[in-house]
Amino acid sequence: MLTVYNCIVHEHDLRLVALAALICGISSFSAVNLLRHVQQSTSRNRYAWLLIAATATGFGIWATHFVAMIAFTPGIPNAYNAELSALSLAASVILTAAGMWIATVRGGIDHYLVGGAVLGAGIATMHYTGMAAFEVQGRIVWNQLLVGLSLAAGITLAALSLLVVLRRPSTLTTIAAAILLTLAICTLHFIAMGAVSIYPDSSIEISQFTIAPMSQAFAAAAASLVILVLSAAALRIDLRFRRHQAEAERMHGMANAAVEGLIVCDGSRIVSANDSIAALSGIAAGTLNTMTLGDLFGERIASSIAGGNGQAQETELRSQDGTRIPVELIARSIDYCGKPHDVVAVRDIRERKKAEQEILRLAHFDPLTGLANRRSFTGRLEAEIAAAGSSGKNGQLALMLLDLDRFKEVNDLFGHAAGDAVLQRVAQCASGMLRQGQMLARLGGDEFAIIAPNLPDPQAAGRIAEAVLSKLRQENQLSPGGGLV
Repeated sequence: MLTVYNCIVHEHDLRLVALAALICGISSFSAVNLLRHVQQSTSRNRYAWLLIAATATGFGIWATHFVAMIAFTPGIPNAYNAELSALSLAASVILTAAGMWIATVRGGIDHYLVGGAVLGAGIATMHYTGMAAFEVQGRIVWNQLLVGLSLAAGITLAALSLLVVLRRPSTLTTIAAAILLTLAICTLHFIAMGAVSIYPDSSIEISQFTIAPMSQAFAAAAASLVILVLSAAALRIDLRFRRHQAEAERMHGMANAAVEGLIVCDGSRIVSANDSIAALSGIAAGTLNTMTLGDLFGERIASSIAGGNGQAQETELRSQDGTRIPVELIARSIDYCGKPHDVVAVRDIRERKKAEQEILRLAHFDPLTGLANRRSFTGRLEAEIAAAGSSGKNGQLALMLLDLDRFKEVNDLFGHAAGDAVLQRVAQCASGMLRQGQMLARLGGDEFAIIAPNLPDPQAAGRIAEAVLSKLRQENQLSPGGGLV
């Protein structure tokens, strides 16, 4: 460690060392901040974020190295090979991108550590390729122990940096990861520089195609400018992302207070769903955010509600278990996170449908016997008369009336409950004697009517009447306590 200390203090311009550390810190903070966006982004823009993050980080590593190299004063003529310098920059960006991709492609400590190790390998590759580009009028001898120590320190600290920022993202872990990544770059560089011993040798000539240290300084300054621009862009994007995230969380909290289901859509793609729609559909809110309106309501409905016209329409919601739930949809256009979106209110109308069906049943059927009521009877009779008059068929239409004698005495002697039971039994017996297409209706009280269309002759109506009466007599004999009628 004393060798490394002496290298930094006695062989470097400390002002430029401080500048290199500042550049390294800025690029490291930008790197871990952009890496969080790579992890949180969707597949559509993940590679764009990855390219930005890798470029900012790779240029930062490269600029740190060459600013620190400019601070290095060996005391003999030196220069830099242009091809190897460019190769070191490319290696830095490519390996950084590979490490970040591995770390973010799938969650898990193993991916974080391996990705960080690849990033550390990129730092090492950049440094030693950059040192290969360093031409000096002398012989360079390496201390292999310090070289190994520099590799171990750089790779370990880089792996820890990505583990810290990706495992539990927060402001504190972002700062901690930036510090670790800064230490990884600086520690590897200066331990590796401590491993270098230069022995002057006038017989060694510097190639005429090399770049002078001053020109390399301008290149490092340009790389630093790229870092600053990307960092400023990353900061602006991060602030906008945080603002949009806060707005989204606020609106999601308000949406969860609603009883009705609420879905926020970008086109047909669902970007936010409240707890009510998740409970109604049986699909988790996180899963809903990866679906489209067509997945829930069908493509035709999804197309019709796009644009948020505000008109209510009824459809069916496909739930998690495959059942279809009747719902009412109302869509309106809103501004969500600075962009126009559609918000769709989903109202469960199962109870309303049940009430409508019950109203319809009460309007057309007798609630006691379940037979068609007078209204249904009148409509059916008019339809059969019209059909019989317009068709050329020879079928006969029969209308038979049935009432119960002395039914009032049943109510008076045994009560209305017994009378209701008699009416229900009569309805059951009579309807059992009718064929498909024939109708038994209760007109009111103890009065019933039968509509029998398409009979071959009038005697067929008599046979129907006799069958009904025969069934009632049979039931009368079998009924306990004295008979049915």
